[in-house]
Amino acid sequence: MADKTTIDTTRRKLLVGSAAGLAAAAFPAPAVRAQAAWPKERPVKVVVPFPAGAANDAMGRIAGQRIQDKLGATVVVENRPGGSAVIGTTAVLHSPPDGYTLLASAFNHIVLNLVVSGVSFDPQKDFEVVARTAKAPLVMVMAPNRPEKTVAEVIAAAKAQPDKWTFAVAALGAPSHLAAIDFLRRAGLDMTISPYRGTAPALTDVMGGHVQLLIDSSFALLPSARDGKVKALGIASPERSKLAPEIPTIAESGMPGFQWQSWYGIWAPKGTPLPIREQVNAIMREAMADPEVLKRLEATLLEPVVETIYETRSYIASEVPRLAALLESVNFKPQ
Repeated sequence: MADKTTIDTTRRKLLVGSAAGLAAAAFPAPAVRAQAAWPKERPVKVVVPFPAGAANDAMGRIAGQRIQDKLGATVVVENRPGGSAVIGTTAVLHSPPDGYTLLASAFNHIVLNLVVSGVSFDPQKDFEVVARTAKAPLVMVMAPNRPEKTVAEVIAAAKAQPDKWTFAVAALGAPSHLAAIDFLRRAGLDMTISPYRGTAPALTDVMGGHVQLLIDSSFALLPSARDGKVKALGIASPERSKLAPEIPTIAESGMPGFQWQSWYGIWAPKGTPLPIREQVNAIMREAMADPEVLKRLEATLLEPVVETIYETRSYIASEVPRLAALLESVNFKPQ
């Protein structure tokens, strides 16, 4: 019969072995190694599913620079536009969930499956939330060759000659798209909505008078409005902006309650370890409190968003039903 010392030693070995087994089951060895090595093994790729120059491109580059500076990693920002953000988003969807591929997208990401046909993934179930970084009110602009000066005049002219008006949107599912639907529904207008591959080409066509209206982020449209390349009709915020007080709110221009804003964020492939996501989230929350970053945001009417992963997830969960109801109200079908 074994003595007490031998029994106690055997018991301790069994307990240690059981604990190790449980830890291995909870955190598979490859995941543990990935977390320990991240982000030193290879460059981190930040995929932006829109062309360079858009607001989410700028936010993606801020994120990439901050991750690189804080962690000493090499970060590459890759623009992969096309398919209303589906091409770049799908590339991230199919990337290994190891923290080396991140998606820097925007508001439209959360409704891609509701607005773009052929999207088989669920943005809420098939991606991991990392951070929401910034938001901005939308601004409505008009082609410079149009004589109208106010939202009310635009509505009257469009009702009289609807075939003369087209509403450009940056992409299906973008805030510009949802806001355009809401605007036309409230105004009682039957106007063509024309989706583009990003804000830049849409804005170019408005400046050239090929399409008449565009509503999009203040970040993207204010510089052209201030240069006289387009006419700013209104801002979709509750009150006039301190940074652009000359632009009336769309609410005060005859459409009470019309409020829309764009926002930008970071996601990762499903299964990306929580410690990695929390580390990136912490970096972005710190960045959004940095005076230098705040100065850059303020200059373009962007406001910082400082949220935990759980707060952002809760916000998105409340937004999706509201946006789905708006699409349903106009019988919109994915295109």
